Amino acid sequence: MPKYKIAETETFEKKINTLKYKFLYKKIKEYIYPILRENPYFGPNIKKLKGEYRELYRYKIGEYRLFYKVSEETVIIFIIDIENRKDAYK
Repeated sequence: MPKYKIAETETFEKKINTLKYKFLYKKIKEYIYPILRENPYFGPNIKKLKGEYRELYRYKIGEYRLFYKVSEETVIIFIIDIENRKDAYK
């Protein structure tokens, strides 16, 4: 299995740079991105979403949820969004 590249969407970049989420960014880059690069489909904190968002996955980070999409054609993981769990599924 090839190593995946990570691409952050503009939505994610804007949100992660707010004070509300900035403290998570170091953890995401140093710990979560290496895990996703190896295997974005399987892990204790990874879940494929259902319904209208079935092409997305979520990575659970405590009370936060990181949402991403995997492109097998380009071998890229698109980091879509990050939300607090209480707001994520509204």
